[in-house]
Amino acid sequence: MVSPSSSRSSSPEPPGGAAAEARSLRRIVAASLVGTTIEWYDFFLYGSAAALVFNKLFFPDSDPLVGTLLAFLTYAVGFVARPIGALVFGHYGDRVGRKKLLVISLLLMGGATFAIGLLPTHATVGALAPVLLTALRLVQGFALGGEWGGAVLLVSEHGDPRRRGFWASWPQTGAPAGQLLATGVLAALTALLSDGAFESWGWRVPFLLSGVLVLVGLWVRLAVDESPVFKEARARAEARKAADRKAGTSTVEELPLLAVLRHHWRDVLVAMGARMAENISFYVLTAFILVYLTDHLDLSQQTGLNAVLIASAVHFAVIPLWGALSDRVGRRPVYFLGAIGVGAWIFPFFALLDTGKFGLIALAVTVGLVLHGAMYAPQAAFFSELFATRMRYSGASIGAQFSSVAAGAPAPMIATALLAEYDGSAMVSMYVIAAVLLTVVAVACAAETRDRDLATVGETTPPGGAPLEAAPSAEGSRHPVEP
Repeated sequence: MVSPSSSRSSSPEPPGGAAAEARSLRRIVAASLVGTTIEWYDFFLYGSAAALVFNKLFFPDSDPLVGTLLAFLTYAVGFVARPIGALVFGHYGDRVGRKKLLVISLLLMGGATFAIGLLPTHATVGALAPVLLTALRLVQGFALGGEWGGAVLLVSEHGDPRRRGFWASWPQTGAPAGQLLATGVLAALTALLSDGAFESWGWRVPFLLSGVLVLVGLWVRLAVDESPVFKEARARAEARKAADRKAGTSTVEELPLLAVLRHHWRDVLVAMGARMAENISFYVLTAFILVYLTDHLDLSQQTGLNAVLIASAVHFAVIPLWGALSDRVGRRPVYFLGAIGVGAWIFPFFALLDTGKFGLIALAVTVGLVLHGAMYAPQAAFFSELFATRMRYSGASIGAQFSSVAAGAPAPMIATALLAEYDGSAMVSMYVIAAVLLTVVAVACAAETRDRDLATVGETTPPGGAPLEAAPSAEGSRHPVEP
């Protein structure tokens, strides 16, 4: 197999070209990071509020633990909408470009989150309150379903392919950055306000802040360029159409979704399986922990929020390091390390929580998120390298978001139900270990993708499939694609 870096190294660099490309890449990374941070801030804010106050404000007639389950049910609705967002945004992202869809997703997410901050509660409008909350959660999920694929592709399809794992991991840091921001705002408010004031009006403040954050995100995101790999692919498609018109023939371009299901269905299954341990462990470590500490161990809300705050800061710092390591040793070895590490850590994690000591609780969450980062960091480059350009937004988004319905969506609810049924953490730990086994099998079934050229991946004959159009890379060379 020809390394992408070997073909690119022969191309002469124009004067100042490397510096200009570096500046452009930094702008792209900043735009993706700011946008994903805001999107995840909005999404995680809801999860934390569901654990802390939504059970009381929107489901007040229920038993406290049942009310928490109902609040997490509305939380899960957002995950159900994510595959729909993946389908819609993936289709148009592969047709009209990554940048335009990212702007739309940011507006949708920010608008829905701001509206949640204005919602009347059950005490004011009765049953209409949870209905409105659920509807806005659906909009959040729809927007996030389209955000992730576009953000990571915009970075993956720019810059030096030899450092793709490192650069593509930066949009992934938007998750811990959003978690850090959401948890930090909530922690500050719960520390400054009485429980009554927080439940009365304080919980609205972080949701209303989303309006300001969206304006910042739009300012940064509108200034970036479209992916060059996408523009090259569209130019080749237009050239083929022009040639067909000249020859008096016509070629029907396959819909991105149908193309993914026809040529990349194995890759979709790999991506879905790879997400199981990553997604489930993350929500157990960051959302369910708030329920476990407050309802099971009778500790303060502040204890859980502060522990997640510290762990999220470390999580943010280690993700680019794991991404860089995946450039050196490959995506699969780093992913395996993270999955197996999380499975081995989950029992010690709960044992440290049960001590009730803040330092050990913070250590438990921090180690868990560091190991989670070994899965999450290479995921962006790994999933991008599975799919051809003309269906990459759809493929990566479908693989990532459809798995969230089975993984992240029910994770807090399943963990809470297991806690209520068995009055302990043992079965919750077994639940996480089962997810780890699924992920290990999925990643084991995948080929190593580190050396693939995004301009040509998937453009040769797939194993057992019909020939696709062979497309030259930006340098005019052709590269065989790993099966």
